[in-house]
Amino acid sequence: MRTAYQYRLQPTYEQRCQMSRWLDMLRHQYNWLLADRFDWWEMNRCPVNACPLVASIAEQREQPDYYGQKRSLVPLKGERPWYKKIHSQVLQDMVKRVNLAFKRFIKGDSSGKHSGKPRFKGKHRYRTFTYPQASHDWIDVNRVNLPKIGAVKFIRHRPLPEGFALKTAAISLKADGWYITFSLEDKSVPETPLPEVVPTEANSLGVDAGLEYFVACSDGTTKTPPKFYRHAEKRLAKLQAKRELRPKGSKARRKLNAKIAKLHQRIARQRRQWHFETAQELVDKADVIFVEDLKVSNMARRNKPKQGEDGTFLPNGQAAKSGLNKSFADAGIAGFLNEILPYKAAKAGRLVVKVNPAGTSQHCAICLNRVPKELSDRWHSCPHCGASMPRDVNSGVLIKKVGLGHRLTIKREGRKTGEARPLREALGSGACHRS
Repeated sequence: MRTAYQYRLQPTYEQRCQMSRWLDMLRHQYNWLLADRFDWWEMNRCPVNACPLVASIAEQREQPDYYGQKRSLVPLKGERPWYKKIHSQVLQDMVKRVNLAFKRFIKGDSSGKHSGKPRFKGKHRYRTFTYPQASHDWIDVNRVNLPKIGAVKFIRHRPLPEGFALKTAAISLKADGWYITFSLEDKSVPETPLPEVVPTEANSLGVDAGLEYFVACSDGTTKTPPKFYRHAEKRLAKLQAKRELRPKGSKARRKLNAKIAKLHQRIARQRRQWHFETAQELVDKADVIFVEDLKVSNMARRNKPKQGEDGTFLPNGQAAKSGLNKSFADAGIAGFLNEILPYKAAKAGRLVVKVNPAGTSQHCAICLNRVPKELSDRWHSCPHCGASMPRDVNSGVLIKKVGLGHRLTIKREGRKTGEARPLREALGSGACHRS
């Protein structure tokens, strides 16, 4: 089992300056190594007999890889002696970061998903360096002895767990100061397996996530999103407007930048804490939690442009969509459903199951008949059975039923006769998976 504990550092002025210099030097070398990889890839990504006519013939040289770039650190220290002040393993970990970023771009990860093209790190964008071989001997009560930096005081607000071996120590610069993250491992403790729970009507809960109600449960309970960013928006706008009046590079502008960064950090921490509390409430209610398999990134995409016959662009509703996208980002639905809720459930021995969301807002949860609704319709009223409830609560009940294997009855017109005909469509079977 592997876990991480984070503590706030209290370095001296000299130690802060030294760590900041390390970050700046590591950033420069990161960008140089990344550029070297891009240069080789642009010149050698296709065979010689298939090169385009516009491409120049590159000189033959060895392909930059992890071990080759790690060997380049030796002449680097000879040409630039100030790099000797950085711990050797910290430099090697920087090369590893370059290798991982480029590898995900070219080959993809273990599931085959490719990340975007790695970007060069601008100033203040390289914020972490790592000691890949840390030891418990470094820690002395409330001080950690970092090689080539010295003993740095940290706030030990909770003890490290016993029996775990200290693997790595990552030093990070955040808006409100420096932090250290210890990565711990205990091979005798197995990873938390998925519990073997059979979903039933009594031990399961359906959860619909949205913006009007952050969570609407099948038991009728709802919880509205607190909108931390919206509440801090006016204060943030004042600080940003005040910053634009200050000259670039001035001390006053740097101070305002720090205030803005701390405000963003506070909003993110408030949202994350609220997510954890909400996830704990859901975990306490049921052994199995059914949620929608949402693609929030698709929901927050820009609207497609509309063009008239004369070639001019017509209004496409993007102004209203921008406000909706901001609300999606403020709520943090994707992070809650994909990370925090599964984490809390696994820790408590619960199970989170994702189901196909198709049709869960267009049917009645009582009689399962189709009741079409527009996005603006926030109340569910069934003309067939007379059921009346909030739209999101109705979806929460349907999500639970789909997770338990119920089929939704869809009534639609036939293609030729035009008569209404029933169609049984299984939305639950084969559409759920464990998180």
